[in-house]
Order: sequence, then C-alpha cells, then structure tokens
Amino acid sequence: MSRCRKEYDVEVNTVKTQKQQYVTIKGTKNGLTLHLDDTCSFEELLYGLQDMLSLEHYMDGKGQKISVLVKLGHRFVTEEQEQILTDVITEKQNLFIHSIESEVITKDEANRLKAESEIISVAKIVRSGQVLETEGDLLLIGDVNPGGMVKAGGNIFILGSLRGIAHAGFNGNKRAVIAASDMRPTQLRINHVLNRSPDHIQEGNDMECAYLDENENMVIDRLQQLAHLRPSLTRLEGGM
Repeated sequence: MSRCRKEYDVEVNTVKTQKQQYVTIKGTKNGLTLHLDDTCSFEELLYGLQDMLSLEHYMDGKGQKISVLVKLGHRFVTEEQEQILTDVITEKQNLFIHSIESEVITKDEANRLKAESEIISVAKIVRSGQVLETEGDLLLIGDVNPGGMVKAGGNIFILGSLRGIAHAGFNGNKRAVIAASDMRPTQLRINHVLNRSPDHIQEGNDMECAYLDENENMVIDRLQQLAHLRPSLTRLEGGM
C-alpha cells in the first residue's frame, strides 16, 4: 500500500514540474505587470491566469486596489475575450485593470502606417488659395506660391521655391522636416510648432531645411545637416 502511494506521489510531482507557466507577474512602483503567453490557446491562458492569481492575495499594504498592466504580446483578442480576461483578473483579487496592451495592430492601423510611410510625388505649382495635402511624405516638384499651402503627415521636400505655407508632421510627427530649394515661406509648421517667419533668408544656392530640436524649437539649417540629424531618412538598405 505504501509502495503504491509513493509511486503515485512521484507521478503527481512530475506532472506539476512539467506544467507550463503561461503568466508572469512582475511588481513595479505603479502596481503589477502581467505578461501573458501569446503562443498557447486562449483556454490554456485562462487556466494559467486563474492558477497564478489564486496563489496569493495581492495587497498594497494599505488595503487599496492595485493597478494592473496587462501585456498580451503578439496575441490578438476580441472584445469578448478582453472582457473575460478583465473579469478573471478582477473577480477575486484586490486588483483593477489600468490598461491592456497588445503588439498586434488592426488593419486600419496598418493601412494608416503604410500611408504615412509612402512618398507622394507631385509635379505642379501650388498657387494662392490651393492646398496640397498627403498622409505620408510629400515630394513637390514645383513651387508653392504666396497664399498656397502644402501639408504632410510626414516630411515635405520641395524641389522649387517655398514662398507660401508648409505644415509637416500634422499627425503628431515631431521628427518631420521641411526642405526646399528656395526657402522663403510665409509660415512654417512642424507638428504643433509654428514659425511665422524664418530667422533668416538664405542668400545663395544652398538648399535649406527646417526641423525641431530636442527642445522642440524650430531650427532652419543647411540641408546637409539632415543626414546627421535624421539618419532614418535614408531608407536604402545598408545605408550609403
């Protein structure tokens, strides 16, 4: 009888040892971070989450609820599954969900990122009263006359004279730049930073660019500086 019981105990311990951990909990100064396995099934994840949360009663020492950040990794969850996870985490514990983060993006987000990374080239003159706008980078082969406006979610490159208004990074891109063969704008804007008139007007043939420095001040400099300030502009594999 004792021999059978001993063999049974060994078998149970072996199963427990081989049991995979689907949830990792880390404490931070802001609360807890739950890293959820993104390779197992959703049902396995729920069992693992319930087991992990049942091991200990989480308290902050003052009897208050603890903030939880849930990281899904590359797992996509539906609204229903997200609600199930929320219920499991908050049901029997002194916890509340601060946010749920996933590295998976939606189709709409993917299309937006694709649009923002595209370079749209246009050959025309933007005349007074006209507005030329694109979600990504804009390459204009032509002039922007006074009263004309060009807008881009990304960068603006003008092979011609900029004498009107240029607004780059209107989607919140602080790294966007504006470059022109002849930089004489009535207004420059990058993200939310506005510069109604440049600090100087370049005398000569050097192309100029405008960008935001680390303090979000607009700077106008020689175009050659961009290679050092914005190395990400070089998209050729391997660089130059």
